Amino acid sequence: MKDFKKLRLGVALCGSFCTFSKAVDLIKTLVGYGIDITPIMSFNAYETSTRFGKATDFIAEIEALTGHTMLHTLKDVEPLGPKNLIDALLIAPCTGNTLAKLSLAITDTPVLLAAKSLLRNGKPIIIALATNDGLGINLKNIGTLMAAQNIYFVPLGQDDFVHKPCSLVADLNKVPETLSLALEHQQLQPVLITYSV
Repeated sequence: MKDFKKLRLGVALCGSFCTFSKAVDLIKTLVGYGIDITPIMSFNAYETSTRFGKATDFIAEIEALTGHTMLHTLKDVEPLGPKNLIDALLIAPCTGNTLAKLSLAITDTPVLLAAKSLLRNGKPIIIALATNDGLGINLKNIGTLMAAQNIYFVPLGQDDFVHKPCSLVADLNKVPETLSLALEHQQLQPVLITYSV
């Protein structure tokens, strides 16, 4: 696996609130590799508290882990690409809403503008999907982005095919390996996996 010690990685969280605790654990793991993480949140992720936790608590914990202030406005993220501030962007969790907008080049949230900011320079975007409609109406958007240059998926599978047959969730344990290959412009295979909780 690639040496991550000099890597500057943007980690962006969208509003899949039920996965935030796992996302925080992932950030701890990535920091442990020596990665310099710039944290980013969508408007909804930054502003919304839910039964899964208070937004302010998640923000404070992530800022403490990374040593950086949370970027959460369009103005905050716009310089990331042009000023070469980060080397890659991991969107974890990436909601179906963000996935759909990214596939249509819509950039109306900090996460989406951060992605556009990096794509303009040919830098990798790594998507860790968490959506209830991945095998439904969003399937076409997954296909569009899998065929796009510089976009890579963390391997994903059905997390509850009985009760949520269209739901797809990325295996966050596979983020380091996915990231390592994405930095070499390769997709980790297999992309479709048997998901284990």
